[in-house]
Amino acid sequence: MTDTATAPTPEEPGPDQPRLVLKAIAVVGIALSLFQLYAAGLQPLGLFFQRPIHLGFILVLTFLIYPVTGKRPRGVIGWAVDGALIACGVLAGYWVPANIDAISNAIIPRNVDVVIGVITVLVVLEAARRAIGLGMTIIGLVFILYAFAGNRGELPFLADLMPGILNHRGYTLDRLASQLTLGAEGIWGLPLGVAATFIFVFVLFGAFLEVTGAGKFFIDLAYAATGRQRGGPAKAAVIASAGMGSISGSAIANVVTTGAFTIPLMKRLGYRPAQAGGIEAAASTGGQIMPPLMGAGAFLMSEFTRVPYIDIVLISIFPAVLYFGAVYLLVHIAAVKQGMKGIPAAELPKVREVLAEGWHFLLPLVALVWLLVVGYSPMRVGFYAIVAVIAAAVLRATLRFLAEGPTAAGLVALTKAGVEKTLAALELGARNAVAVSMACAVAGIVVGVVGLTGLGLKFSAMMLAFSGGNLFLALVLVVIASLILGMGLPVTAAYIVLIILVGPALTSEFGVPLLIAHLVVFWWSQDSNVTPPVALAGFAGAAIANASPMETSVQAWKYAKGLYLIPLFMVYNPSIIEGGPVPLVLWNGFIVILALVAFAAALEGWLFGPMPVWQRVLLIPGVVGIFWRSIPIEMAGAALILVLLALNWLAARRNPEPA
Repeated sequence: MTDTATAPTPEEPGPDQPRLVLKAIAVVGIALSLFQLYAAGLQPLGLFFQRPIHLGFILVLTFLIYPVTGKRPRGVIGWAVDGALIACGVLAGYWVPANIDAISNAIIPRNVDVVIGVITVLVVLEAARRAIGLGMTIIGLVFILYAFAGNRGELPFLADLMPGILNHRGYTLDRLASQLTLGAEGIWGLPLGVAATFIFVFVLFGAFLEVTGAGKFFIDLAYAATGRQRGGPAKAAVIASAGMGSISGSAIANVVTTGAFTIPLMKRLGYRPAQAGGIEAAASTGGQIMPPLMGAGAFLMSEFTRVPYIDIVLISIFPAVLYFGAVYLLVHIAAVKQGMKGIPAAELPKVREVLAEGWHFLLPLVALVWLLVVGYSPMRVGFYAIVAVIAAAVLRATLRFLAEGPTAAGLVALTKAGVEKTLAALELGARNAVAVSMACAVAGIVVGVVGLTGLGLKFSAMMLAFSGGNLFLALVLVVIASLILGMGLPVTAAYIVLIILVGPALTSEFGVPLLIAHLVVFWWSQDSNVTPPVALAGFAGAAIANASPMETSVQAWKYAKGLYLIPLFMVYNPSIIEGGPVPLVLWNGFIVILALVAFAAALEGWLFGPMPVWQRVLLIPGVVGIFWRSIPIEMAGAALILVLLALNWLAARRNPEPA
């Protein structure tokens, strides 16, 4: 009988792996994390050292974690294939750093460099297929074929299949391989650069928090704060997901972490299974737009726009609060409509006790924000934040050890537990970084081809033609494109591909400020988590709730409506992002809250009490008026909403009735 154990990935269970393979995964993962910590806090490395070495580690991890045989044992043939791919991954990570002088001095690319470049591209595409699905690999292949399609390219016949505006001269294999693997505009470009620096160190920070018990702390704190209210577990899901999502950076990981606690309690309280799973999915999706970490997107956005990371964090606070406020309100309305009660106080933890037990988890977050504010680079901030987590955990364990009475055996056990948790966090951080790093590597292929062929400008012209110059229609096209891309791509990859294609059009042709264009695309890239037919967070919630995946996804889509409305408001009222005269900023803040409340009331048919159909219908033009680029029309829309909500409040007071 084979000695096996289960090797889970961050988001889904992996196949049973031999213990030797699990140990190899652990060793490679720990080595990668230590390399990243060295580069982040001790000795920063150059572009052509940090990025290739990082990718080499990630490729080896990917082929170890995801066998070519899928869930079945590898066998001899499987190991022959994966062994060759692991060797190619090592070669891809080694070649450029080891030969950087020869590559830089060559006037034309050497044949050996081109061959290694082709191997690198192929193993990146295969690793992406295993780690994040076939969709990303197909997109990478489509862009490579597009680069070859032209009179001077490797596949000139493909030019006849493309509209005239998309035609270009075409490129040879040597030229494309050089573009993608021998410079800073392809695989070694900005997306992988961000993944190999900022993103990894903060993913590792989240892993240390998770291993030391931060997840349970945030969940307990949320329950202690909201559990006695109507629909308490659902409201706790919203708050806990905001806390966990801001450090985990993954909506699906957030669902399976907090949802394991919140979804069963929601069902027990009276929420339908699909409703419970949908609420958790919608709340977890918001974690990626919640400061201070915001998943991988904020770091990429900072590099693309050259806006300091701390500025992006600060301007994202209010929109994130709006999103979670909208989900919270919809949850409250659903609880009131269904006549739910809170959980008895005796069954809930107390805020004071929770804080007394886990106060040390707040120290690293405080240190993180403070270091960002004083101007440290995000990578260095992440390094010190990890040090702060370790220091806080050691302090807490030491105080407990002293309180319980120190003994030699206790000291040995404490030291052993500390080492085991540290190694577990180092491995978990590396595992959690595999998917986003592979997405960024393939995104580098897209970036390289777009730069080589000028596709971005051509796409802008197409977008302008399809929308007829109308900004709203252009934004609808962006939503549709984000939904289509989200069916096959993780959020980070969808954001990168979409901003490369539509970003220039939004800024140059439609006058949307650069940072707002990025925020809009980033927010809308999240919709693949909650929008049918492909709602990954919704499916994860359905699995825990034992509900229909499609019904759960529809519920998640309903509760996550702020994901669409808030970015739209950013475009038409840029002062909430860019600032401006204080009265204008306050006015825009007031009307966006009013619009979200009105939208929730119209959607649910309830606010203070039941809402007649005619009031729900009239709320819609009020919401539209608030989004209009005209102060008088905004005021008219706000006045209409206030009148209708006042009527609803008066009716509820005159006719109090049980839900």
